[in-house]
Amino acid sequence: MTHIYRSLIIGCSALALAGCGAEEIASPGTGGNITINNPPTPTPTPTPTGTATVTAAAGCPTISDPAGLTDEGTISGPTGEYRVCALPARFTASANLPYIKGLLYRMNGRVDVGTDGGPAPDTSDGLSDTNVQLNIEPGVIVYASGSSFLMVNRGNRINAAGTSARPIIFTSRDNVLGLNNENSSGQWGGIVLGGRAPVTDCIAPAAVPGSVNCERQVEGAAQPAIFGGATTTDNSGTLSFVQIRYSGFVLSGDNELQSLTTGGTGTGTTFNNVMSYNSSDDGVEFFGGFVNMKGLVVVGAEDDSIDTDTGVKANLQYVVAVQRSEVGDGIIEADSNNGLEDQTPRQNTRISNATFIQRRTNDQSVRIRGGTDYALLNTLLVDGSQGTACLRIDLAQTVRAANAGLDDVGTPIFNSLNLDCATDFRDGSGGVTAANVQTIFNAGSNNNASYVNSLSGFYLNGANENALVAFDPTTLSTFFDNAGFVGAARGNDTRFLGWTCDSAAITFGSNTGACTSLPVY
Repeated sequence: MTHIYRSLIIGCSALALAGCGAEEIASPGTGGNITINNPPTPTPTPTPTGTATVTAAAGCPTISDPAGLTDEGTISGPTGEYRVCALPARFTASANLPYIKGLLYRMNGRVDVGTDGGPAPDTSDGLSDTNVQLNIEPGVIVYASGSSFLMVNRGNRINAAGTSARPIIFTSRDNVLGLNNENSSGQWGGIVLGGRAPVTDCIAPAAVPGSVNCERQVEGAAQPAIFGGATTTDNSGTLSFVQIRYSGFVLSGDNELQSLTTGGTGTGTTFNNVMSYNSSDDGVEFFGGFVNMKGLVVVGAEDDSIDTDTGVKANLQYVVAVQRSEVGDGIIEADSNNGLEDQTPRQNTRISNATFIQRRTNDQSVRIRGGTDYALLNTLLVDGSQGTACLRIDLAQTVRAANAGLDDVGTPIFNSLNLDCATDFRDGSGGVTAANVQTIFNAGSNNNASYVNSLSGFYLNGANENALVAFDPTTLSTFFDNAGFVGAARGNDTRFLGWTCDSAAITFGSNTGACTSLPVY
């Protein structure tokens, strides 16, 4: 998130798809490796790996959408042969994508769920909702290539609810063909959820931030889409036990999507157990609205792992973010220095029970700026590159005292934040020095800048982590669990097994399946 003006740009074709926020894509640097103990042998019920031979299904199912599915024949890869059923360019009626062995669904270009219903939940904006819901069953695999992406428009929903044993996987054509390696990325667009919750940085100069008239644009050559409004409880659907692999197709230098982009999603939207793997941009980026998620894994993002903007109110718990060797920017980038820092709603992102592994040498691992409110709780931040500063804060607006009139809860909050970095703090812009950051860090409870990790498998707590004192995050939000430990997972925790995939960057368990292959059930 490197440019001053942030917008979410998407299109309907290779000339129209674009990335959120005009990101600059970080090129590989000269990171180092972190020394961590070998992972223990996992014992949970595994997700089957892609070693069996699959036989193509006889045909495509009938769905309730009038456009239906298009039978495109078969495709073959290392795991077998599959029937290919192409999705319609736009779902105009609610439909269900069933799991059928030997069948894959394909996105051919931009796929819309419904038509945009406008910023208001009624017809006061002159638009009516199409109320389309796309249901996707556990075990379904959807693949795409090039500029293809999925757009869930305002007033419509996605219900992609997988299970730990059978996650829903969105991936690339090359993944199906078995052509990918550990560094493959950027092979299709990604998933975008639009909603009507409040946002800032309005596209209309006269619009009041956070109002029904404040919207942000998802630009497309033929069919532009918009997000934002004033409905805090808006519901864009469910993403649960979902993998998003190899996303972030590049159309031009700075234009690409990340695995998951949200724009103005409301509190009615459900996010749980979502994995981003090898996105060529950010792993996830949240623009305004509300995001409450338990279970987030970001592996191998080539820009920032977690990027937050334009007034989002986010609570994230049980988070693992791990960079590939010598690839990536920072782990966290919060907001922008763009002169709109005092617009409301002000961003307030809180993360508890996280394990972050920075592997590429960069200016900083966590950058908090733009006047945002931010909290890191029960978190382990490890600089495996041994050349990246842990924490940076920019601008006086980000570190000033609380002010209810500005929707400002005060300086960033750090409690039970543990740093294993060669350099803990660095100077930011706008007069915020490394000493200022250290003062804020020291004001929190049970923070430790002398932490030495004993992690196993890059994310499982060892003896040093078990000795750390945890903070009760329920004092900040009832969304959180009072987990009673620091980091994303205890040493015997199975939370991340089954619905994730394995790679050289991080292994969650040898039976969960390689990210370079498709699971076979």
